[in-house]
Amino acid sequence: MTQYRVNQAGVDKARAMIDANQYDLDAEWSDAAPSADDGNDQIERHGYDGYGQWHLAIDTGASEDTKDRYGFPYGDFSRVIRSALIHAKQRASQNDHTDVERAADELLQHLDDVAG
Repeated sequence: MTQYRVNQAGVDKARAMIDANQYDLDAEWSDAAPSADDGNDQIERHGYDGYGQWHLAIDTGASEDTKDRYGFPYGDFSRVIRSALIHAKQRASQNDHTDVERAADELLQHLDDVAG
């Protein structure tokens, strides 16, 4: 089983974006999720660290500088997507990634508080 740890850089970026009102409350994650090409473009522009900041978790067993290292995306490389946080929370819960589930839940609650 994949072992994830919370990606604090991703959590911090998501919180900062929420605080800056850079979020979408209505988009369906199935429509808003970035494509593989979008991910490649993000890596080309910002490197793997920039790519990783859009994810809530790091796979501790995956090689660095690979897409596989990062899991539980929360946005589309420009804003936080509320439905992505819900999806991340549900997936983490289903797979017993308690810390990732908690991080997604806290961000979701923060978003709902900010968006009012």
